[in-house]
Amino acid sequence: MFQVTVDETFSAGHALRGYKGKCENVHGHNYKVRIVLQGPGLDSIGLLYDFAHLKRVIREIVAGVDHKFLNDQAPFDIVNPSAENLAKFFYDETARQMNGLPPGAHIARVTIWETDTTSASYWP
Repeated sequence: MFQVTVDETFSAGHALRGYKGKCENVHGHNYKVRIVLQGPGLDSIGLLYDFAHLKRVIREIVAGVDHKFLNDQAPFDIVNPSAENLAKFFYDETARQMNGLPPGAHIARVTIWETDTTSASYWP
């Protein structure tokens, strides 16, 4: 099995609706997102997936949330902008934009760090 990983960062604000504590107040994070692709084989030139294409996909998604108040952005205007929901959002958006994966390749995991020591992951 092969894996490739791409990390990207962004900054955004949010407030956790229904949370009882300081995180219910507006605050921000310097987030890190990691996308891990996994597959059993490589393409004809020895790649699981082109890093450059994966970076473009992630950067397009990041552009929609970077330096924004997440509670005002879809789907977080309805869904609480928790790290867990951000991880699923990045998974769904990345999966929607991916093309040309070799047979059996898929997104293995998406991890979102809110701080250097706290993260949440999503995988199907």
